[in-house]
Amino acid sequence: MSSANPAKTPSFTRRFSVAPMMDWTDRHCRYFLRLLSSHTLLYTEMVTTGALLNGDHERFLRYDQTEHPIALQLGGSTPGDLAACARMAEQHGYDEVNLNVGCPSDRVQNNMIGACLMGHPALVAGCVKAMRDAVSIPVTVKHRIGINGRDSYEQLCDFVGQVREAGCRSFTVHARIAILEGLSPKENRDIPPLRYDVAAQLKSDFSDLEIVLNGGIKTLAECHAHLQTFDGVMLGREAYHNPYLLAEVDQQLFGSTLPVISRYEALQAMRPYIAAHIAAGGAMHHITRHMLGLGTGFPGARKFRQLLSVDIHKAADPLALLDQAGALLEGR
Repeated sequence: MSSANPAKTPSFTRRFSVAPMMDWTDRHCRYFLRLLSSHTLLYTEMVTTGALLNGDHERFLRYDQTEHPIALQLGGSTPGDLAACARMAEQHGYDEVNLNVGCPSDRVQNNMIGACLMGHPALVAGCVKAMRDAVSIPVTVKHRIGINGRDSYEQLCDFVGQVREAGCRSFTVHARIAILEGLSPKENRDIPPLRYDVAAQLKSDFSDLEIVLNGGIKTLAECHAHLQTFDGVMLGREAYHNPYLLAEVDQQLFGSTLPVISRYEALQAMRPYIAAHIAAGGAMHHITRHMLGLGTGFPGARKFRQLLSVDIHKAADPLALLDQAGALLEGR
């Protein structure tokens, strides 16, 4: 696991990344996704500054060295606290630190975290400056195209412009507004319409900035199309529910000539990691819950998911169950 000042990735790209997703992109999920793609930039779940400064920060910052390139996403709005947490990220070898200005949850709004910060561009700029002054790794921002009551294009440009002045050079744009009252986080990922045109206009008007598009992207063909306009694409739910999509990312988006890993090979490659987790007292479902999507798209998918999500809880020998699930994937 991570140690003091481990080697960071010498160079990495945001051409393709998997979004930070609460309860999903934990270290087990990221280890699995890394087996499918060497070049994808992976993000942690959002970690609040309070959790790092007042809790067990080693637990929150822990990762496997194979996960590089990896970025830590922070939630917070106090410049000094964010600077301290950015230093922790750098000390633990993260390749990037990202500020969450997109989460619409009521819980985080009450702590001035997430999308509500789009209404306070000067504060976000101050946070970014404090973080950049504290570390040498890149500091980036993930945000929406607006929030209810502050959703004009002029206000979006004001936000991006102020944060650019603070030194931020890379913005990941979720191409929906966030409605902060009346919609759940899940509804905020579906109900506000996608406005790729607004994100494209932002890239045109801020051509000096790296603009990564996020929101509603489902296929590598769509990624290719968006990369004609944007500097990078970020996938969220699709990458989680259909992770085998990542198996062709290196070949299709990064020009790799290595063979595409099969579903079966991916599951077999996870076996030693799972065995070590069990030996350390962990439960197999901590890991396999992230692997259910490996079965998406073939006739035995339902049985595969049942083995790893239902039968697993009553298995005397969980690794034998894993092998049984693997047999369903052989040749795929």
